[in-house]
Amino acid sequence: MFDDDAIGSAIMSETARAWLNSLTSLYTPTSSQFDAAKSHRASIEMRLDAYLGLHDMFEIGSLRHGTGIWQYSDADYLASLKGVQPESPWTMLNRVKDTLQDRFPNTTIVVRRPAVVCRFSDGMVEVVPAYPAASGYWMANPADGWMKTHPKEHNKYVNDVNAKHNGGAKTLARQLKIWKYLRNVPVSSCYLEMRAAKHLDGESSYSPFWDLYLALDKMYEANLAAMNDPTGLGSRFGACSSESNRQDALSKLGRAVTRANKAREYEADGEHAEAIEQLKLLFNR
Repeated sequence: MFDDDAIGSAIMSETARAWLNSLTSLYTPTSSQFDAAKSHRASIEMRLDAYLGLHDMFEIGSLRHGTGIWQYSDADYLASLKGVQPESPWTMLNRVKDTLQDRFPNTTIVVRRPAVVCRFSDGMVEVVPAYPAASGYWMANPADGWMKTHPKEHNKYVNDVNAKHNGGAKTLARQLKIWKYLRNVPVSSCYLEMRAAKHLDGESSYSPFWDLYLALDKMYEANLAAMNDPTGLGSRFGACSSESNRQDALSKLGRAVTRANKAREYEADGEHAEAIEQLKLLFNR
């Protein structure tokens, strides 16, 4: 028979940091979980090259950065197109969508700026079409028009900050994304990742509960305003695709700040059960 008192004691003795670590580990994908989605890369690349012309196609996004979220992240690729950049990014996105739809007629393919999303039965692939610039690439801005991006340089920036804090930047970015998905917050994953890295870039050390709270609070105090590219190379990073989404995200962010701060205070005082309750509210667990 199970000893209910012993089980209860074990639960009560769990530290808040152990709970947060377990949650982060749970949503960290294994190296093989996206193999099915990635298996479509070659056929996508061949189709785009044959019909639109490609300079290159390479992996970007959270999986490439090591901040992907199990059950939520996709396999993401930037497709550098040949030819003349059209006036409207919608022209580019629709061309890519139509080209891929003809190749995969039984697959649902939709435009979700800045990407063309291919919902294969065994995994989702996001193709971000772009045109090469003198430096970086021109891609569709999630809000409107074109924006310049430097995905390779952004990846290096995150990696450098992450190394400075022994993995803290990617851990913090992943936790912000877990909050986004589990609380259904309409905010850009890229924005969260760059905010996490930018925050820790200015810190001398990484403290999980302090930095989770501070990263959330800084975004709230900034009203989820677009942020400058911390590399100084590209366009500003927007947080949300519309004003209504920004207001929704801000409302949820305000509650998150309060809960993260309470969790921080309880954890600092050694009141782990109370801290865990606040973390459960924060992450909707």
